Amino acid sequence: MIDAEIELEKISRILENENNELLINRQNDLREEFIANGGLTYKSRTASALKGLGFSEEEFGITCDKLSGGQRSKLSLCKLLLSKADLILLDEPTNHLDISGTEWLESFLQAYKGSVIVISHDRYFLDKICNKTVEISNKRSYSSNGNYSVYLKLKKERLDSERKHYQNQLEEIKRIEGIIEQQRAFGRERNFITAESKRKMLEKKKAELIVPEPDPSEMRIKFSSDIETGNDVLFIDSLSKSFGDRKLFENGSLQVYKNDRAFIIGPNGCGKTTLLRILTRQISADSGRYSFGSNVRTGYFDQSLENLNKGKTVIDEIWDEHRSFTETKVRNYLALFLFRGDDVYKAVDTLSGGEKAKLCLLKLMLSGANVLLLDEPTNHLDITSREVLETALSDFEGTIIAVSHDRYFINKLANKIFRIGPGGFEKFDGGYDDYCSVILTENNTKTDSKPQKINSYKLRKEKESEINRLRGKIKRAEAEIDRLDSEISKLNSEMSDPEVSADYEKVIELTNRINQLTDEQSIFMDEWENNNIRLTELTEEN
Repeated sequence: MIDAEIELEKISRILENENNELLINRQNDLREEFIANGGLTYKSRTASALKGLGFSEEEFGITCDKLSGGQRSKLSLCKLLLSKADLILLDEPTNHLDISGTEWLESFLQAYKGSVIVISHDRYFLDKICNKTVEISNKRSYSSNGNYSVYLKLKKERLDSERKHYQNQLEEIKRIEGIIEQQRAFGRERNFITAESKRKMLEKKKAELIVPEPDPSEMRIKFSSDIETGNDVLFIDSLSKSFGDRKLFENGSLQVYKNDRAFIIGPNGCGKTTLLRILTRQISADSGRYSFGSNVRTGYFDQSLENLNKGKTVIDEIWDEHRSFTETKVRNYLALFLFRGDDVYKAVDTLSGGEKAKLCLLKLMLSGANVLLLDEPTNHLDITSREVLETALSDFEGTIIAVSHDRYFINKLANKIFRIGPGGFEKFDGGYDDYCSVILTENNTKTDSKPQKINSYKLRKEKESEINRLRGKIKRAEAEIDRLDSEISKLNSEMSDPEVSADYEKVIELTNRINQLTDEQSIFMDEWENNNIRLTELTEEN
């Protein structure tokens, strides 16, 4: 699209100084193709997608070699979404997105007119966008219409039915075996005939026997501690942190109490991980203070998995921290996290991300901590392992303070959410769905309900008025663009006339007029683009 735009500008400049019938025809064909392929709107669509996936306007001019790995992944995703493909394949598209970016992607895919095949461990995301779910398990695939939650329900029904049918088959086989044994015991000829008939029936039954899908191997986690905390677990007052000129947060205050499941959310780069690193004394705050309550013993899960010793084997990673354990005890603990047989002698630096995460969770489980500080603990886990972790954390009798963008995980566990913003930490009670309900109904005023209704009504009307005004401007700009395009096409057709093309002065006159109209059209295109960007921002706020 950019190449076509550049070529059109280049042709226009050449035609200002010379009459070239081939270039004029090329200009007409290229302009038609440019408009048909969305050339008039590609800039606004690109800006909207980049903003939706978390890029600021200041970052639009950064060269690709300066981008981080996560930013490159988001840029690749943006290019794919704007490709207008009939089918797009997405492999873990939410991995580098914060919650707002994931929600924008959900909205985009819900409105997408093509087909999408997606691999994802983000169950909330799957529930939002999928109308068909396929699971690959035990070398077989199982599918059903509906989202992930619907699939889970149908899967349970299928497995219950398969196991019941299997049990009935086993009972029938046992019954037939009893008849054969009885008939042979009678020892008469007709009994032998009956026994042989039943034997053939038995072989057929065994051949038709369908063994149900076995339960997958699962981690077995149980977090426990030897001592209880006091009622007050964590107190933070006016905490601030910056790196150079970049301010992450300031005046952050919160309180966490015994048995809370407190989740910290916010956009990428707002300081969520930094806050946990402050609480674990890896870095210092710029100002403010924090303190833990009595008998608090913290355990920390680092999303970067850097608390593993790369030079060690799996078994030594655990054994070196728990020298009183026997080898059998260490192996038994490792087996709970699916490290069995020779797996325990693997070098830590050769493990996959999921294996490293499981090893870190085992170390956390053995720490005896009564306050768990978790930084994106589900990032490297498959869905089954995530669900096992959720169950273990639900049964945990201590306190949890977690950073996560896994909305399904937050919904399962959270009893309060703290959102980090430039001005501090804002508290919301409940899980993620409760948080969304508050955000949807939140107004600018908080105390006086009557003025709030009047003010929100006024704001809504003003926004509706601006949206209508922008739509009117966009419609008028489109009409002008079409009118000018029609006039330019007529002039180009006129220039193609052999009599006109032979008249040099006439060609110059027409070329100048075309350039003038093209400049006017560019003005309306810019107006159309800017108004569309603003309209997109306003409608997304709704």
